[in-house]
Amino acid sequence: MEVKKEMALKNIPTKVSQEYRNFPMVPRVVYGKGSFNTLGDILMPKRKHSEAPMIYLVDDVFEGSELINRIPSIFCDQIILISAEEEPKTNQVDALVSMIREKFTELPSGIIGIGGGTLLDLAKAVAIMLTNKGSASEYQGWDLVHKKSIYHVGIPTISGTGAEVSRTTVLLGPEKKLGINSDFTTFDQVLLDPELTKGVPKEQWFYTGMDCFIHCIESLNGTFLNAFSKSYGEKSLELCKEVFLEDISGSESREKLMMASWHGGMSIAYSQVGVAHAMSYGLGYVLGIKHGIGNCLVFQYLEEFYPQGVVLFNKMLTKHEIVLPTGICSKLSESEMDTMICVAMGMEPLWENALGENWRSLITAKKLKAIYQKI
Repeated sequence: MEVKKEMALKNIPTKVSQEYRNFPMVPRVVYGKGSFNTLGDILMPKRKHSEAPMIYLVDDVFEGSELINRIPSIFCDQIILISAEEEPKTNQVDALVSMIREKFTELPSGIIGIGGGTLLDLAKAVAIMLTNKGSASEYQGWDLVHKKSIYHVGIPTISGTGAEVSRTTVLLGPEKKLGINSDFTTFDQVLLDPELTKGVPKEQWFYTGMDCFIHCIESLNGTFLNAFSKSYGEKSLELCKEVFLEDISGSESREKLMMASWHGGMSIAYSQVGVAHAMSYGLGYVLGIKHGIGNCLVFQYLEEFYPQGVVLFNKMLTKHEIVLPTGICSKLSESEMDTMICVAMGMEPLWENALGENWRSLITAKKLKAIYQKI
């Protein structure tokens, strides 16, 4: 018991705890073209009564669209349109929670996130914070949430992040960019409708898809790898190769990338991501670089760690005529660079998965700075 208590206080999962952790999974999922139309029937049994609303957090890119009209909003339900231009923030979560508490006398029946990773992460975080005291920033870490979240549903409209299946909600806080990693974070229900991903801009489709691809590369090459994560990671990688390297129809591509995202998210549930994600957190915290493109900006320079993955990545860049921006870190001050490196090196479980228990002897601030300076 004393050993378990000490590990919990450290708030950092060790390799042993990671290996034997009893992780939650999404208990219910609906898949298929047009399955969004089942949402009303899915939610009805979860409604407590007419004064306990369903709160829909929706990407504002859908404002005035047909999708808004298809949302089964009844009684005192509320649809809140939110911009996904910036990474989700802890103070944004706090503001949403305060607004909901002030407007309604009791807890909502549920929170439904409709959008990409930003909206899904916000939905998970809001559902948690409606039943837990304090600020969302206090729960950034591993297993700090102790009260069950309210019922929450994830509906992705872009594929790749794996946010629909993961037990984390990545937030930009006042001191760090880090997820609320909790058994209570996972969605109670996910709805996967490939038709909802139609019309995603090409570059956004690519960068978010590469988040999934890089998930797989990092998971499959990590020290935490096991048969569980390997089976999901290999399937996700296979689907990513088909989507980004083969010539398939738009409909088939959407379906396969949606499944790649699901499997990619599952592949890291029982393992971890690695170098690209750790360094992307630094980019996101200091420069506000969105997660998908941040991974790409870093991954292109990680031949030392993922040689075969970088070769495949470059082929995908060429095939889809994607030109990554340059000079991103060229105007950083020494202080900003130091902060970026500090944030990246603070992602200890990611580094241990990538390089093993002795990762500190392999990664230095000087080495990270050299990589960042190339971006």
